[in-house]
Amino acid sequence: MEREELRAIQGPLKERYEGSPESAVVTLKADGSLGEGISCSVQTGRALAEAGPHPATGGDGTQLCSGDMLLEALVACAGVTLRAVATSLGISVESGSVHAEGELDFRGTLAVDREAPVGFKSIRLRFELEADADEEELATLLKLTERYCVVFQTLASSPELSATRA
Repeated sequence: MEREELRAIQGPLKERYEGSPESAVVTLKADGSLGEGISCSVQTGRALAEAGPHPATGGDGTQLCSGDMLLEALVACAGVTLRAVATSLGISVESGSVHAEGELDFRGTLAVDREAPVGFKSIRLRFELEADADEEELATLLKLTERYCVVFQTLASSPELSATRA
């Protein structure tokens, strides 16, 4: 997609959102069905993803781990965001890859140690890029990718969460 195409698509949306901020608020949803054993099937819109326990918690490794899915969502969002920001800035990114990794202490998940955290202790996102840009432009690209990546910012800001039962 070219810079002008992106502006043509996003321009009217930006105008609408400036004039009517409430129109920019969209509720995204995900649904799952409890499966056999310890599993949950999630409809992705493209396929059915069956999640199950990570091998470090007793899973057999044949199902998707929710921690892996979280990192995959981060990689996907960061990659799309980087491409959009690069297009907007007129930076030509010929090719590249996005990598995410993080540490989990499964003692927390398995209730072995109440002091051990449940969830990722740290997450690192790394880009390898072939781009026609200098170091300053690449630094700006990374900074803006962090700023506008929905998953990155959601993880960074700890949104209000709740769990209920119907």
